[in-house]
Amino acid sequence: MKELQPLNDNVLLELVEEKEQKTASGIIIPDSAKEKPEYAKVIAIGNIDNPGISIGDTVFYKKFTGNEINFEGKNYLLIPYADLLAKTTATEEI
Repeated sequence: MKELQPLNDNVLLELVEEKEQKTASGIIIPDSAKEKPEYAKVIAIGNIDNPGISIGDTVFYKKFTGNEINFEGKNYLLIPYADLLAKTTATEEI
């Protein structure tokens, strides 16, 4: 089994697969017309001191960043750590 391991200050993200969307009248919206989500799940972290994220976190990243990779049938995004904007965290309701 092979695995991807990012080098230097890069982060490997697993892209969210979007389901096919239709309009109310049944017209299928092609992938090229949809906006891509700007969040993904962290799969691997490169050589970064105190990254502030961990594997399994969901993070938001800058638009138009990184390189999309298709590896063994899954879509990934390899981006620089500096292009991460935020991560989601669970909080208690008040």
